[in-house]
Amino acid sequence: MDKNEILREDKQFIANTYARFPVVIASGEGACLKDCDGKEYIDCASGIGVNIFGINDEEWKEAVKAQIDNIQHVCNLYYSAPQVELAKALCTRTGCRKVFFGNSGAEANECAIKAARKYGNTRYGRYEIITLKNSFHGRTIATLTATGQEEFHKYYDPFLKGFRYAEPTMDGIFSCYTDKTCAVMIEVIQGESGVNVLDKKFLKELEKFCRERDILLICDEVQCGNGRTGYMYAYEWAGIQPDIVTTAKGLGGGLPIGACMLFDKCENVFGAGDHGTTFGGNPVACAGAVSIVNRITPELLLEVQGKGAYLIKNIEHIKNVSAVSGLGLMIGISTDKPPRYVAEKCLEKGLIVLTAHNKVRLLPPLNITKGQMDTALKILNEVISQ
Repeated sequence: MDKNEILREDKQFIANTYARFPVVIASGEGACLKDCDGKEYIDCASGIGVNIFGINDEEWKEAVKAQIDNIQHVCNLYYSAPQVELAKALCTRTGCRKVFFGNSGAEANECAIKAARKYGNTRYGRYEIITLKNSFHGRTIATLTATGQEEFHKYYDPFLKGFRYAEPTMDGIFSCYTDKTCAVMIEVIQGESGVNVLDKKFLKELEKFCRERDILLICDEVQCGNGRTGYMYAYEWAGIQPDIVTTAKGLGGGLPIGACMLFDKCENVFGAGDHGTTFGGNPVACAGAVSIVNRITPELLLEVQGKGAYLIKNIEHIKNVSAVSGLGLMIGISTDKPPRYVAEKCLEKGLIVLTAHNKVRLLPPLNITKGQMDTALKILNEVISQ
């Protein structure tokens, strides 16, 4: 199929849920992508933070291929080695006690919501969850309800009861707190609303607030986890200890997987039949994820921190850039130009970027090279400083 045929049949057969750019990605390697016409692009999106080691990563491919040669799926009524290996790796790295695997970030967050409500209901009759304004937690009805952005709430009522939306301050938390509060759910870095990094002091005070009241602290690390910020998980940068951590995207390296990590308080909150999934913990996805987790070393994390600092320092000096936010290789750029315009012009020049509300967003693969970063910076400068 040529480009025009793909675009035409996409419009004919696929639901109109995406404002796509007119590019058909066909191949690539690392942070370099090629479209079906052979044009090359520097990838600063990585599939919205999924292709954490880029395209055509050999180590990830070998792990996936080896598992496919054994068994591609086994339901969760039986055991599989890759699932156990991945759970052990996550527990070892984070100190969590148990892991539930799903297929996406939304499913990981659904699991966290259910775990929090069971914990609160069985102990205190609590069920309310406080989330933050400008948060994003998924597109299922429960995670959409948890999302603290009104624009995502159009058309889909009635929503679930039991969610309150706080400003990211302790005053905001206190204004939403009731005797029915069982959990507070946050993103240390709010990705979809503009790469907003929460204040460290607020996060430490929030942790103390939750501990004193036996309220669960849930960290949604779907986008900012798995080395993206230069830390295995962003809560480590903040110096806090959650009770539940959710993640997805980069964990799978390109295959769909989500994980809900349960720490001490919640390790035994679920019993048989309380929650489940058909595809969650798929052995092929888990085998790929094991290879990803094992490669997120302290040395790589320091490298990510350095790359992030290099990009941010250089972006700050681009004319018409008013602010840069983020941590590691999760970067938001404020400019006087519309983000969609910047993304389109960058695409024309061979650079793929993302948008997030009123910002341009960068989520490059963790192994992007300095040469590729310099090319990306050159294109950003050409587009934004015009």
